[in-house]
Amino acid sequence: MPFTLPADIGERPVAVIGAGTLGRRIAMMFATRGGRVRISDPAPGPRDEALAFIGEHLPAVAARVDGGTPGEVSATGDVAAAVDGCWLVVEAVPERLDLKKQVFGQLDRLVADDAVLASNSSSYTTSQFIDQVRHPERVVNMHFYMPPQQPAVDLMSSGSTDRAVLDLLLRELPGYGVFPFEAHRECTGFIFNRIWAAIKRESLAVVADGVSTPQDVDRMWQLNLGTEAGPFRMMDHVGLDVVLDIENHYAAERPGLPAGPRELLRRYVDAGHLGVKTGRGFYDDYTG
Repeated sequence: MPFTLPADIGERPVAVIGAGTLGRRIAMMFATRGGRVRISDPAPGPRDEALAFIGEHLPAVAARVDGGTPGEVSATGDVAAAVDGCWLVVEAVPERLDLKKQVFGQLDRLVADDAVLASNSSSYTTSQFIDQVRHPERVVNMHFYMPPQQPAVDLMSSGSTDRAVLDLLLRELPGYGVFPFEAHRECTGFIFNRIWAAIKRESLAVVADGVSTPQDVDRMWQLNLGTEAGPFRMMDHVGLDVVLDIENHYAAERPGLPAGPRELLRRYVDAGHLGVKTGRGFYDDYTG
């Protein structure tokens, strides 16, 4: 059924559900155009860390956005308070299908009738977790990478998403310093992540097979492509637990994928070496 688009976008808040590595960055980008952004997370530690991160980086990031100005960011453990009156709510919780179903069912009951519900899921399509949603026409995949350094965004319909929702986001997102690209059919991994998954998996396989080390793979990558970071450093920034969740999802869809990359990730995750967020992953030089 048709969806009534949100009115008065400039006067209404945006909410982000989840204060983790990406949640705090998404919130920061939506705070580059003034206005109010609310983060919801049940854990006070991540909420405090998110606010500290945004407080440190928002002024410089907003200055790089055309017409940007720092907005007001707050954090709460109360989901209902976070989403009250919002025109857009972005889910950024861990990559677990049962959790996403629960979150979207809850959000559908709490948000305004004209609010857009977006998932930052990096591997699940929204069609897989909207069975508890009464208004699937307002739900959309809106997958961020690592803003502000990687400002591209995947947009994708669930198959039920109102076309006007996609057009609204294609029009509005560049004003926040992020740039949307539409996946024109439903696809696990969207656009860039589908390509990145193959690169990431083969990089892990090279190390799992004993052919090379994370450091040498990254250094060759830097020399040959001129990038600041290689695949292993990038995985450390995402979080190796998140990378493993994504790889497990791909493997469930494609049983023929080699197990070596997931086994390598599992060793690091079981040891508590998740990357930047724990101070150690494939590299151990992370501080602060």
